[in-house]
Amino acid sequence: MENALPGLPFAGVELGGTKCVCTLAYSPTEILRQESVPTTTPSETLGTIEALLSEWSKDGIGALGINSFGPVDLRMESPTFGYITKTTKPAWSNTDVAKRLARAAGTSVAFDTDVNGAALAEMRWGAGRGVHDFAYITVGTGIGVGLIVNGLPTRGFGHSELGHVRPVRLPGDDWPGACSFHGDCVEGLASGTALKARLQSRHIGEIAENDPVWESVVSALAQLCHTLVCTACPERIAIGGGVIERQPHLLPRIQKVLVDSLGDYIDLPRADYVVAPGLGGQAGPMGSIALAMDAAAAR
Repeated sequence: MENALPGLPFAGVELGGTKCVCTLAYSPTEILRQESVPTTTPSETLGTIEALLSEWSKDGIGALGINSFGPVDLRMESPTFGYITKTTKPAWSNTDVAKRLARAAGTSVAFDTDVNGAALAEMRWGAGRGVHDFAYITVGTGIGVGLIVNGLPTRGFGHSELGHVRPVRLPGDDWPGACSFHGDCVEGLASGTALKARLQSRHIGEIAENDPVWESVVSALAQLCHTLVCTACPERIAIGGGVIERQPHLLPRIQKVLVDSLGDYIDLPRADYVVAPGLGGQAGPMGSIALAMDAAAAR
């Protein structure tokens, strides 16, 4: 077992825009506790999570992992490392998450984006096993990409925001998009929020597979995959999130459009290149556990 303190379980917090999932576990098959906490105000939400971590810490925690919605500060040398920075989530900008929760857990902490955590979990236990370069795309309220290159999440002056790349629009599709920053970026065209705005009174789960609205979604997500292939060459791409879970027919359509767009220039390394996450809805919660395991191993 990958644990600096043998016998102690790992604690993890997946901080989401709607809910937070707190997990005490050794692995996806050895989950000791898992609690959901509504994401309301920082004081209320983090206070509830602190109480849970304090309770769990009485029996010992090997390490704590946090994968959070963003944008977040991932620069270890920064005085605001572990903070949520500028976000559209009311009251959450400039919120200290990592240091505050680490104090409650009484142990070391690893902190990353929600999608990077999910990608690391998929590489450890799911669809990304056996590869060193992997991408995890979540298509839900927003669109995020966890991008792992040579075994590590990409870093620069910030974390990747690939959900905001600007795709080429389909002919005749002039809907302005729903992103408050960029209008018709990938998130503005293909996220659950975008679909809700575009469909108006129709519910996403009730839309037929042959509805024309999916053409725009498939086109935007395939172009996002095209960008990933041409920049980082991930050995596999997993796409999850609520929209894909409700509409699984989108995955083979995205791969077909991706292959067509690449032409004969780039050959994908495997036939099943665009896949569903192996961990399903546990990819995010297990992302926090994967981060905790890495924190323990680094000590």
